[in-house]
Amino acid sequence: MPRLAQNVLSPSADLQAAIQADARGFPFTTELSLAPLLSFWAQAFGNDTSAKGTFARIVRVEAEKAPELCCPITDLSVIARHRELIDVLMATVFPPAFFDQEYGAAMVPFQLRSFYATPAFERLMMGEGGVLRGRVSVDAETVRAMRRMIAYQLVLARVYGVEMRVDYPMTLTVPDPETGLDRHFRAELDPRFIEVETVGPVPPLSDEVRERLRRNLFDAELLREVLPAESFVFRGFTIFRAVEVTDREVLSALKRDLIDKESIVSGARFQALQEKLRTLFRRPELRVGLAALEGDQVLVLNYGAPCEHACIFADSKHHSAAEFTGSVYERAVVQGSPLVIEDLGAAPGRTPIEDEIIQSGVRNLIVAPLHYQDKVIGTLELGSPRPGDLDATHLPKLQEVLPLFSMAVQRSMEELNTRIQAVIKEKCTAIHPVVEWRFRKAVLQGIERHTAAGVDGGPELEPIVFERVYPLYALADIRGSSTQRSLAIQADLLTQLRLAKDVVQAAYAARHLPALDELAYRLDTHIARIEQRLQSGDEVGIISVLRSSVESLFDTLQEFGVAVRERVSAYRAALDLRVGTVYAQRRRFEESVTRIADGISSYLDLEEQAAQAMFPHYFEKQKTDGVDHQIYVGASLMEDGRFDPLYLKSLRLWQLMVTCGVALRAHQLRDQLPVPLEATHLVLVQHAPLSIRFRLDEKRFDVDGAYDIRYEIVKKRIDKAVIKGTNERATQPGKIAIVYAQPAEAQEYRSYIEYLQHLGYLTGEVEDFELDELQGVQGLRALRVTVDLQNPRVERVPLHDVQAAAGPASRN
Repeated sequence: MPRLAQNVLSPSADLQAAIQADARGFPFTTELSLAPLLSFWAQAFGNDTSAKGTFARIVRVEAEKAPELCCPITDLSVIARHRELIDVLMATVFPPAFFDQEYGAAMVPFQLRSFYATPAFERLMMGEGGVLRGRVSVDAETVRAMRRMIAYQLVLARVYGVEMRVDYPMTLTVPDPETGLDRHFRAELDPRFIEVETVGPVPPLSDEVRERLRRNLFDAELLREVLPAESFVFRGFTIFRAVEVTDREVLSALKRDLIDKESIVSGARFQALQEKLRTLFRRPELRVGLAALEGDQVLVLNYGAPCEHACIFADSKHHSAAEFTGSVYERAVVQGSPLVIEDLGAAPGRTPIEDEIIQSGVRNLIVAPLHYQDKVIGTLELGSPRPGDLDATHLPKLQEVLPLFSMAVQRSMEELNTRIQAVIKEKCTAIHPVVEWRFRKAVLQGIERHTAAGVDGGPELEPIVFERVYPLYALADIRGSSTQRSLAIQADLLTQLRLAKDVVQAAYAARHLPALDELAYRLDTHIARIEQRLQSGDEVGIISVLRSSVESLFDTLQEFGVAVRERVSAYRAALDLRVGTVYAQRRRFEESVTRIADGISSYLDLEEQAAQAMFPHYFEKQKTDGVDHQIYVGASLMEDGRFDPLYLKSLRLWQLMVTCGVALRAHQLRDQLPVPLEATHLVLVQHAPLSIRFRLDEKRFDVDGAYDIRYEIVKKRIDKAVIKGTNERATQPGKIAIVYAQPAEAQEYRSYIEYLQHLGYLTGEVEDFELDELQGVQGLRALRVTVDLQNPRVERVPLHDVQAAAGPASRN
């Protein structure tokens, strides 16, 4: 009996070619026969006296007239000659009610070659010669193993009554001849009409062998040994059914693809996503567009955009969000749900964006916003060149894929943000949150230029300049800190010199060595000079003398007696272990300075949080012998460009009130300090806006332009200013000096002073005086006011007080 051709399948191989190539490897003999179906008819309806039984007997009579149908069929023309009879017989397999819609076929055993099929199967799945066409989801080796296992399962079940069923899920992918798009089907093979006949004696199957088979069902060598293929023949046919699972398979594939971080940024993979969406929506001309929102920029990955870098920005097309004003994209984002435009050409009120889409060949459009944690992060668009091709009936499927694309866009944006932050950290260190948007924009533009040029290395940042910003500067300085520091150094040096002299004198008393007497004389000379005046270089010079001339002798001098050893121990006990010198007074001074600076700094941080809520602004502070803080505010600092003079006036008033609070905090700390230090307070007023530039080399902002440099010069020198014609400093403890240059500046601040006097922040008369000329700066004046240090309200700045005063002031 000839063996019919067998089948080799692979996920990418054409089934017809695979079947022709696999004429080897399957060990069993197979025969096509309708005898099992005829037997089914006889058993099912043979004794039935109803109309159904009568009909069955008529069919049996007709079948007896065609004896070749009961024999093995090697020539399929036999089927064609008895087509009408076979249609009747097959009605029990493929019910007439579903015949036209069902994908089903009767196939030669263990071959994917049909001899009878439903119209739907013939149209979509049947190739030349009845061979099943398409691709399957498993490789050729797996298919061969599946066929062998199914054969052995049938032998075990039909001959030995041993049920060892193993299911083999298999998906068949077939291109639709009308659209060219892939369609996916779950393939089901039903062997109920296959009989297994034995050839010669039935091979025995002991209990031991049966148990071995249960444990090793997939052991091909064992199966061939106990169930030799030449002992069995398969006769009959296989029922093949296909159930469409296109949507399920495409969604699963999309999930797998979008897990890959490069799925939406690689050109080839993005095109593959588009092909899957075409399959899902059954639209071969579907165009997919994907966009991400980044600040005021729209990063678009559209159809055909080349993408070869693992960064969503690297090869995307970049637009400003303003370009999309009034467009379908903005409307979809605003309404928060998919927007369907059946015909862009007929849509009223088109913007240039819609006109550009029409020119690209798209007439029908669905735009859906992508959400992540209740925030719109981008859009997904589906387009078609045919009006009405996509409509509301496609929205349920769209809703299934939107979360997948949202996650993919969010992941890519996070990677982009990581890249941006790395550049900012490298080039700019820490950036104030208010201006971070501008640095992000500069990095994005740098990446764009860098990618366009195709050069290696990191992107270069464009100049970051904010124009027409208003500066607000204030300083809390420790009065006489340089003098206090010198006094502390002087006291420590004198203490160490005297301790050293005690050692030398004790040693000389023990042994009258002339060198010790001369050393004591030199120490007395140093003590007398330091007591009179501490000069530059004395600190280093005296310590050097002590270490080389005195401390180097300690090991020798300690042998002179107990008195010397006690004084050496006292000297060493007085030294600070960290610096190796007497440091007691300097430590007390530094602790005092640190406590004042930390107290003022923490107070500013607390109040600054509330001020940012009032209106966002750039804020930086610096701690030295005191604390100064700089504020910049203006439209150019804001990403959306919003600004009003009301906010400027509010911040100026807030700064003045906070300076009162700083004065009170410093006053409260004074008596708690090891060294009772006092702080002075100054506010520098400038109404004229200026420009600031970020200096990449210094990693900080500085004024930009020769004219604005004057402001920085004043900042650096103003704390030493004195009243013209006197030696009196403009800044005094418990008071605030408000330095200005223009009468309008003084007028504005006088209104603030009057208000703060009303609230009890300030007290006494307002002084107004001209300042002596500073180096390179002249024409400055100052208002000086006294802080009411007894008013506890000064300690915190209520914002409603700021707003109450700034409101009327803004209308002046």
